[in-house]
Amino acid sequence: MEKTPKIGFELAGIPIQFDVTVMFTTIVTCALVLILAIAAARRRSLVPKGLQNAVEMLIEFTQGIVRSNLEGKTAERFYGFAFTLFLFIFIANQLGLMFNVVAEYHDPIPSLHIEAVHEEGHEAGGGEEHNAYAWWKSPTADINVTISMALAITLVAHFLGIRKSAKHYVSHYFQPYWWMFPIHLVDEVAKPVTHGMRLWANIFAGEILIMVLLRGSWYLTGAPLIVWLAYSVLVGLIQAYVFTVLAMVYMAQKIAYD
Repeated sequence: MEKTPKIGFELAGIPIQFDVTVMFTTIVTCALVLILAIAAARRRSLVPKGLQNAVEMLIEFTQGIVRSNLEGKTAERFYGFAFTLFLFIFIANQLGLMFNVVAEYHDPIPSLHIEAVHEEGHEAGGGEEHNAYAWWKSPTADINVTISMALAITLVAHFLGIRKSAKHYVSHYFQPYWWMFPIHLVDEVAKPVTHGMRLWANIFAGEILIMVLLRGSWYLTGAPLIVWLAYSVLVGLIQAYVFTVLAMVYMAQKIAYD
C-alpha cells in the first residue's frame, strides 16, 4: 500500500509529523457532514421526504442508541454528539471506497519532507526507481485517527464521571473488592485501545483488499470487486454503529449512577 505524504518539523528536538492525506480527507469528511446537515435542514416540512426524511431517520436511530444507555434529560444532552459521531465515522469509512489518488514523482519535495514508497520498477528502458504516494484514503484507515478519537471519548467520559460524582468515580475502582483495583486499571487502558483498533482494523483491511482487487487480473476487478465494495459499505455502516454504541456505553458507565 502506498505511503502518504507527510509534513514534519522538530519541536525541542522531538520530530513531529502530520499526514497530509489524513488531514485532507478528515477536512473533507467534516465538510460533507456539515453540508449534509445544512441541506437536510434547509427546506424542512411537516411531511418529511427525500434527504430530510433520511436524516430524521438517522437522528431517531442515534437517539435510540443514546436512550438504550442513558435516561431522561441526561440522554438528551448526548443526542447531538451521537448523531454527529455516527455520521462522521460512516462518511469517513466510505471515502476510501470511492477512488484512490496516487501521484508519482521523481524528485523529492524538501519543503514537505515527502515520505513515499520506493519500489523497483521494470519499465521499458531499464529498471527505474518508482516513487508514489497516495492522496486519498479513509481517515479511519489510519490507526492514529481511530485511537485519538477513542482516547478523546475516554477522557471526556472520565471527566464527566468525576464531575457527576467524584466519590462514586473513585469508589468504583475498588468494587466489589479492593484488590480488584489493578484489574480496573487494566480495563480502563484496554477500552480506548480496543475501541480504536477495532474500527481501524476493519476499514484498513477493507481498503487493502480493494487495492489488491484493483491491481489484480480482469477476473478480480469484475464481480468480486463489486461484491466487496457493496460489502464494504455495510461494514462501514456496522463499524460506525459499533463505535457509537461503545462510546455511549463507556460514557454511561461513568455518569449513570443509582
